[in-house]
Amino acid sequence: MISLREKILNTASNLFQTQGINSTGVDTIVAVAGTTKMTLYKYFSSKENLILAVLEKGHQDFQTWLDDKLNASAKKPSEKLQKLFDFIEEWVTSPNFTGMGFIKASAEFPSEDNAVHQLSSEQSRQFRQYISTLATEANIQDADGLALQLSLLFEGAVQAEQMKRGSGAIKYAKIAAKILIDGAVKAH
Repeated sequence: MISLREKILNTASNLFQTQGINSTGVDTIVAVAGTTKMTLYKYFSSKENLILAVLEKGHQDFQTWLDDKLNASAKKPSEKLQKLFDFIEEWVTSPNFTGMGFIKASAEFPSEDNAVHQLSSEQSRQFRQYISTLATEANIQDADGLALQLSLLFEGAVQAEQMKRGSGAIKYAKIAAKILIDGAVKAH
């Protein structure tokens, strides 16, 4: 059974993804979750803390899903790197795709001093580091450079799909990623 804290988190996540973070008030969250402000504030001391928790959960859920997919489909690091965009495409084209939380949140909280922006930036860095680790394990010489290139493709394609579902951006990002990965593998 889902806990009340988790229900609030899931409700907030759905509303933030579909209506925007700043456009979604605490009153709406508690009404949709079927709880009270007092209960929400028992678990999250402020809306900002709720936003941060939603971002952390979304990032962790995505990372766990991607890890599980890659580990189940490939054993060698180079294979995982090659399959990365296959699974990103699967995620982006799924009916449940609503975008990447850290991309949306950074747009709604553009000030670099803001905690939400800082967490968004950190999650982007962590994903880039994840790709760099895959590239390093695959013996890619410029693992960080490849990771930056692939994360730019990923974030750009996700942004394009958030703006217009079925844009085709992920298809072309996947083609570009394969070219970059193949080039990096040959260079080593």
